[in-house]
Amino acid sequence: MSKVDGPMWTVFSLLLENHSFSSHKSLSVMKHHKVVTGSEIDPFPILWIHSTIMRPLSTDTRDNIISLLHQRYSVRKVADQCRVSKSVVQKLRTELLPDLVLSPGGRPAKLSTQDKRFCVRAITSGRLETGIAVAKKLEDDLNIKVCSRTVRNAFHEAGLGAVEKEAKPRLSPKNVKARLEFAKRHKNWTVDDWKHVIWSDETKINRFCSDGRSWCWIRDGESRQPHHVKQTVKHGGGSLMIWGCMTAHGTGFMCKIEGTMDQHLYKQILEDELLRTIEWYDMNIEQLIFQQDNDSKHKAKSVQEWLNEQPFDVLEWPPQSPDLNPIENLWATLKRRLNQYERPPNGMIELWSRVQAEWDKIDREACVRLIESMPDRINAVLKSKGMWTDY
Repeated sequence: MSKVDGPMWTVFSLLLENHSFSSHKSLSVMKHHKVVTGSEIDPFPILWIHSTIMRPLSTDTRDNIISLLHQRYSVRKVADQCRVSKSVVQKLRTELLPDLVLSPGGRPAKLSTQDKRFCVRAITSGRLETGIAVAKKLEDDLNIKVCSRTVRNAFHEAGLGAVEKEAKPRLSPKNVKARLEFAKRHKNWTVDDWKHVIWSDETKINRFCSDGRSWCWIRDGESRQPHHVKQTVKHGGGSLMIWGCMTAHGTGFMCKIEGTMDQHLYKQILEDELLRTIEWYDMNIEQLIFQQDNDSKHKAKSVQEWLNEQPFDVLEWPPQSPDLNPIENLWATLKRRLNQYERPPNGMIELWSRVQAEWDKIDREACVRLIESMPDRINAVLKSKGMWTDY
């Protein structure tokens, strides 16, 4: 009798009916040590191998999977599109693309890398100034409709941040040229050279809310208290105009300007406060250089005639250049100190008294530090090619 005849064939047939040999079926291990064939006992082990029989992937399918993975499609989407199991896709990704960056998931970005560069160029070139304007430009030029928040996110990714615009003097091409020429003429000046300069300027000080910045600390959600705000009144509640000067030896004499200053009053100030400062510090007048800005009163004929008669030189100053004058920073220091008083002055007399007291408290070291910044200020003008600086 054949080995596949009789009861053995029956058992084998039953097993075949229960387990089909499909390329996608898993076969269990079953072993029959003895099968009865008539009166004869014939050992016939039946061994089923526990494995998965997979159809080999075609070259086109394999390449398509790799291509989709490079496009950062998810494993599930690749499996669905190529009609294979997720385990197949995952195995190929692990074996062939171990360094592939996984998709972060979530909603696809509305702006491509090229679109983001478009946004950054639009804002950094100065053609547009706000995220809303850039979003409208995207819609008009590229037919991409996004909110301004999406545009601002693109700015943040590029390392851009929003800051308050600073108030700077208007610079005409002539002003820019003059500033650049001044910086080139003095680029080799040392700190010792700048210490020979007497710096002068005028400024206005309000009775309420001097122009210097004030800061306070407050918790989130805390209501505003009187010490959290900088109280103001219309027109500043009155103000003082003062003239002052600064040297490498310390602050000079300062005066209050009554009424409107014209060329004659300015000349009197120079004859009094300027010369008294030079005398007070026992400075060598022949080695001094006097600095003043290009105000029309300073350029008046009577003032120029008086300055020409003096043994000191006058520094030729570029127009619209308060950032080059270190005394501007001294005014800011003075105003910050005035803002630290617990209550505003009762009147103009008290305000003037406070101004004098705080001016006298400014020490020599503060003046020297500001003068020592002059080489850096000159370099900043050269770097900006005559435009504004951070000073």
